[in-house]
Amino acid sequence: MNPPLATVATVAAVPEPDLFESENSVLAHARSVFCDVDAGEDAYRHTLGQLISYYERLMRETRRLIRRSDREELEMNRLNHRLQELAQELEYRATHDTLSGALNRGAVIDLATAALARGNLALIVLDIDYFKRLNDDFGHPAGDAVICGVTACLKDAVHAEGAIGRVGGEEFAALLPGFTIDEAVDLAEKMRQAISQYRFPAPVNRQVTASFGVSWSPQGRAFEHAYGRADEALYDAKRSGRNIVRRAFLA
Repeated sequence: MNPPLATVATVAAVPEPDLFESENSVLAHARSVFCDVDAGEDAYRHTLGQLISYYERLMRETRRLIRRSDREELEMNRLNHRLQELAQELEYRATHDTLSGALNRGAVIDLATAALARGNLALIVLDIDYFKRLNDDFGHPAGDAVICGVTACLKDAVHAEGAIGRVGGEEFAALLPGFTIDEAVDLAEKMRQAISQYRFPAPVNRQVTASFGVSWSPQGRAFEHAYGRADEALYDAKRSGRNIVRRAFLA
C-alpha cells in the first residue's frame, strides 16, 4: 500500500497595503468628475477642494519625510566617520607599542620584510644598558619614563627617513631603507650621543646609555638574517663595555 501523499497547504498571497489608498480614491473621483460632462459647478468646486486638501497633506508629509531623511543621513555620516576613526584606532593599536608609541615587533618585521623585498635595508638594533638596575633602583614608572625618553631621542634622530620600533622590553630597532652601512653607523652614533645626553625626569638621577648593533642587507635577504647580524653586533657592543656602536660585517 502506498503511503498517503503529503498534503501541501497553499497560502494565498496577501496583497501589500496601498499607502495612498485615500489619495487614489480622491484622484479617481476627481477623474470621474472631470470626465462627466454633466457635472455642475458645485461638483467641480467640491472635487477641487478635496484635491487641494490632499495635496497640502502630501506636501506636509513629504517635507516631514525629507527632514527625517536629512537627520538620518547626518546620523549615518556621523556613524561612518566614527567607524573610520575606530578602524584607524584599531589599526594603530595593532601595529604600535602602547607605552612608547613606537612600532611593535610585528609591525617591525612586516615593514622590514617589505623593505627588503623592494631594496636594501640598514638595520639598527639597540638595548638600554643596565635597564633592570634602573627599574630596581627607581621603580617601574621611572623605567617607563626612560623607555619613552629613549623613544623620543630615536624619533628625533630618524625623522621621516626611517621607522622606529620597540621589539622587546628595553630593546629597539630602527629601519633605514636605502641607507649605506656607513650612514647607518653614523646615525646610530648620533642616537647613542642623544640618549647619553638626555635628561630623564626624577627620580632618575644618573646617565642612561644604550648599546648599538648595525647591519646592512641587500634586496632579497630575509628579515631574520638582517636582524640576527645586527643583534650579534649589539652583543659585541655589550661585551666591549656598552654605550658604543658596533657594525656587523657585510655578508
